[in-house]
Amino acid sequence: MQQAIDETAEASSRTIGFVVWRATQILAMREDAPDIEVPSQRTLYRLFDKLATGTHATGSATTRRSVNARPARPFGEVPACAPGEWMQIDSTPLDVLVRLDDGIAEKVELTAMIDLATRSLAAAVLRPTTKAADASALLARSITPEMMRPGWSDALRMSRSVLPHRRLMSLDERLEHAAARPVIVPDTIVCDHGKVFISNNFRASCRYLGISLQPTHKASPFEKGAIEKTLGSVATLFAQFVAGYTGRSVDRRGRGLENGPLWSLPELQGLLDEWIVIWQNRRHDALRDPDSPKRAFTPNEKYAMLLESCGYVPALFSGEDYVELLPERWQAINSYGIRINHRTYDDAELTPLRRQHSGVAEKKGLWEIHYDPYDVSRVWVRDRLSEPARWITVFWKHLHRVGVPFGEMAWDHARDQVSGGTEEQIADVAADLLRRTHDGPAQLKGRAAKRSRRVAARTRATASDRPVPDPTTAEAVQDGQADTESAKLIPLGLFDPLANPWRRP
Repeated sequence: MQQAIDETAEASSRTIGFVVWRATQILAMREDAPDIEVPSQRTLYRLFDKLATGTHATGSATTRRSVNARPARPFGEVPACAPGEWMQIDSTPLDVLVRLDDGIAEKVELTAMIDLATRSLAAAVLRPTTKAADASALLARSITPEMMRPGWSDALRMSRSVLPHRRLMSLDERLEHAAARPVIVPDTIVCDHGKVFISNNFRASCRYLGISLQPTHKASPFEKGAIEKTLGSVATLFAQFVAGYTGRSVDRRGRGLENGPLWSLPELQGLLDEWIVIWQNRRHDALRDPDSPKRAFTPNEKYAMLLESCGYVPALFSGEDYVELLPERWQAINSYGIRINHRTYDDAELTPLRRQHSGVAEKKGLWEIHYDPYDVSRVWVRDRLSEPARWITVFWKHLHRVGVPFGEMAWDHARDQVSGGTEEQIADVAADLLRRTHDGPAQLKGRAAKRSRRVAARTRATASDRPVPDPTTAEAVQDGQADTESAKLIPLGLFDPLANPWRRP
């Protein structure tokens, strides 16, 4: 019977009757089975009740796997004595529907990072699908002050909170109009084995910022229980109060949610950022005073307390730092430029680098290229031959064929529709995809059309929260391309990270 119960750990949930039957089958395989008298069914059911206590053998499969993964020894805890000393990061679907473009309603993913010493939510981002670039951007958000937004109450200002605003202002002028969310520089980050967190991009971002990455053991969510509990608190304290809440499972979901009032992705991100400031001023059970256990501190109170012994060093973040956090790839610079995923990037500044050795022997002389998966309009090449090394911005050769910037998702979808097509044909299909989905659902029909609208809606959702610099930048770049002399140029609002994107108005 014990063996039959142990077999249910990774299997699908079944009834007690199946476990009893399986126990009799295991017994029948023994050599001395004919000499063993099998008890009555009622006795076997009573035996199951005693042996299966606390195993969830016939209950939820998720709970059963979680219970089976717990260690047999008592739980321990790694002490965190300073803000940022130990932080945990995780990603999970948010149980809220958002309204994307063209009226499409979809759930989004929440990626958040929490500080163990203060239980502060250092940063949180919402995306239709989390990529490694989003996790890297989360690191930048944690070391960047959260600025006050229009419509926020003055009670959320850092100057009105328990944080030592005046003393911090003398060290970091960025905190003048900041909200009451502390700036925490991570030292060690604990994560699971999700492909976003163990990717080369996220590991390289941590190395660049001097952060130690500590993955947990596989199938061991208890090793990062603080972030797991915090994400559950986001669902109970924030998500269920938002229009479009779906519940944590299908059997808890209401009807007609897609037809009700829903927030857009940027609006929901703004509400989440405001709620995080409120979270910072909410008392936390894990922050109790050892001398007076009945008193619980808020994350901001705990941060102000630890600041007295740990100090504060501002970590300024520039546009070059943003480019460093983007995904990288190593390629050769040929006479035609750089080709990435059937797209050609070229610029006059690449002339001294064409068909040259980069000086990085371990990469066989290839050049380091960083790209943004949400914007295929440009890439950045690290010029190691100049002193000091610099970033060269290289634009897509056929950028003029598309009316709006888009990401890898729209490009891959367009390439699937014209298998074996040229770069110009794929660019035209991508432009036509965004145009048709903007015209409305009457132009599109069928399952393929529904996927096209979803791809276009997700593309615009991820691009809507990016700063838009002077659009004349794109016009000046296009003037130097020979194949656009007879074309009508339309200035594009392109995202320029080197223009200090983290400075918010």
